[in-house]
Amino acid sequence: MTKSPYGELSNQGASTNIAWHHTSVDRQSLAERRGHRSAILWFTGLSGSGKSTLANAVNSALFERGLACYVLDGDNIRHGLCKDLGFSDADREENIRRIGEVSKLFLDAGVVVLTAFVSPFRADRDRARALVAEGDFIEIHCAADLGVCEQRDTKGLYAKARAGEIKEFTGISSPYEAPEQPELSIATGSQNLEECVAQVISHLVAKGIIPA
Repeated sequence: MTKSPYGELSNQGASTNIAWHHTSVDRQSLAERRGHRSAILWFTGLSGSGKSTLANAVNSALFERGLACYVLDGDNIRHGLCKDLGFSDADREENIRRIGEVSKLFLDAGVVVLTAFVSPFRADRDRARALVAEGDFIEIHCAADLGVCEQRDTKGLYAKARAGEIKEFTGISSPYEAPEQPELSIATGSQNLEECVAQVISHLVAKGIIPA
């Protein structure tokens, strides 16, 4: 008799009588076919610290190696999935909760998913980490001080925040809680992009996530 792909019925938040549906092709099979493991690379840092730039550069490096990869960018996500959310503490928490769940799905799909979000609160990042097994979540702190980030302010956001035009802006009127023990802390404020990319790739190779 064929085993049911469904787990036990349960209630999850406002959703009742639902069951997890196990896919016919699992993560291990995808890893064996593609020749690399999946992982969540969680880039965090102040606006202007280089999160999106570094995530996209690493993504390009992975793509050139023929690996399955995808970038979830903070602004892009807010155009659709999270366009109903603002920037209050509660909305920031919900934003990161959704991204954590989406990242988990990408992980299950055998993809190296790179997230580029300020994600200013440690508790929110820790909850995203807790969704997956140890070793699947790689927190990457894009370490650039506030002065450097303001100098790079191509969107003019810091100027607007200092003028009071943007409320609850991280680093100015809302706090940023830097990671205490990230898997990687990269000096994006002082190192060039190639050096930063090399550090990420070296870490992925050392952890056996991608081939050398």
